[in-house]
Amino acid sequence: MRQGPPRPAQSPAETGIAEIGGWNVRRDRGRRGPTGMMLAGELRLRGVRVAVLERLAEPTGQSRALGIHVRSIELMDQRGLLERFLSLGQKYETGGFFAGLGTSWPTRMDTAHGYVLAIPQSETERLLTEHATELGTEIRRGCELVGLSQDDDGVTAELADGTLLRSRYLVGCDGGRSTVRKLLGVGFPGEPSRTETLLGEMELTASAQELAAVMAEVRKTHFRFGAMPLGNGAFRVIVPAERVAEDRSVPPTLDEFKDQLRKFAGTDFGVHSPRWLSRFGDATRLADRYRAGRALLAGDAAHIHPPTGGQGLNLGIQDAFNLGWKLAAEVRGWAPEGLLDSYHAERRPVAAAVLDNTRAQTELLRSEPGPQAVRRLVEELMDFDDVNRYLIEKITAISVRYDFGDGHELLGRRLRDVQLKRARLYELMRGGRGLLLDQTGGRLSLAGWADRVDHVVDVSEELDVPAVLLRPDGHVAWVGEDQEELLSRLQKWFGTAAG
Repeated sequence: MRQGPPRPAQSPAETGIAEIGGWNVRRDRGRRGPTGMMLAGELRLRGVRVAVLERLAEPTGQSRALGIHVRSIELMDQRGLLERFLSLGQKYETGGFFAGLGTSWPTRMDTAHGYVLAIPQSETERLLTEHATELGTEIRRGCELVGLSQDDDGVTAELADGTLLRSRYLVGCDGGRSTVRKLLGVGFPGEPSRTETLLGEMELTASAQELAAVMAEVRKTHFRFGAMPLGNGAFRVIVPAERVAEDRSVPPTLDEFKDQLRKFAGTDFGVHSPRWLSRFGDATRLADRYRAGRALLAGDAAHIHPPTGGQGLNLGIQDAFNLGWKLAAEVRGWAPEGLLDSYHAERRPVAAAVLDNTRAQTELLRSEPGPQAVRRLVEELMDFDDVNRYLIEKITAISVRYDFGDGHELLGRRLRDVQLKRARLYELMRGGRGLLLDQTGGRLSLAGWADRVDHVVDVSEELDVPAVLLRPDGHVAWVGEDQEELLSRLQKWFGTAAG
């Protein structure tokens, strides 16, 4: 049985936190995005007062990302949000997520959610914003950050209108051109774009038959090309650009789209009435540190890469899920030494691996004979289910393992949702706390940590271990049945026991 219900989010007054300038954390964002809103929700879930600063007065409505992967789906389930997403999205179990290769979805994936959920980024942002505001997040729109300074007690943010705001911590979730990163002087090494692609949503007059025939022919040699129907007469159009623009913040014109479509397809499909137009490159860059004092970076502010595999939005959401509980623990005063720094130690290698796999995918999309020969070979290899599963689990982030040292094979990995006798595991994690799943019949004790970790005495036919300790982000911190070992792991991840 469960030792006590999940604790609801507390107000700042209930936490006993000494607030500086009225705020514990500010999250700066050039425009509202899923990384920042996920982080805001995670902090509010744990009673930390949060203000979100947005440069734009209103959301853009653009949807560059069109879906969420398995690990992000699991996170939504762990926070009780999945039904909202499922009601607006569509499940897909299909191949093609690694460089457009593979004809089938792999079997035997280590998840209870073996699918990709197609849902526009605008809906993902809206749902996460609703969640954050329901928990009490304050969103301040039309606030542009132009300066910041910090001391031992907090961060002072300077806005374009001269306003000074004070908080204990600040997190930059403000995209690849991050103002926060630049103000902090954090290096952003990597490779510049070699190629550029035009992307936009617009209407077209070509028939479905013409569109299908032309796309089938062009995509024999050019994979960064296509037009996908979005409904209501709109299409998502993608085509290689003529060259890398000097300033990619300047959107392309409709005439540029038409010229490039005619160049590659011999027709512009009668494109007209654009909703939005954009461009992206294949640059790969990674911040050399994710933390500078009381300021941190998350999402695209910390890493950029090509969109191959659809990993960017998901990587940012997963950054926020890792950071949220650690930053909240620091604010609330129970974080053990080094916990907040583990955010950099754990998430930067994950981003580096994503940069590597997007580099590999980008090479497989090139039209030269050499890359095409490698592409044909990889396509043959993906007919083997083990290869297909390995690459898709990499893309969907369920193969991520943090380095917690030697031990059980589950150590450092996230634990899939398992069915217990009385509930599903993920249903028991919605309070955002740690969780001890005790299959010993209750021989283990959480005395001193019950304010931070839930004790669930239950069993699952899907989990062949005596007990497992999960961090609030669902990663396995300990496996075993020895009480002294458990106490050591509790101290490492959840601080000193309460008096």
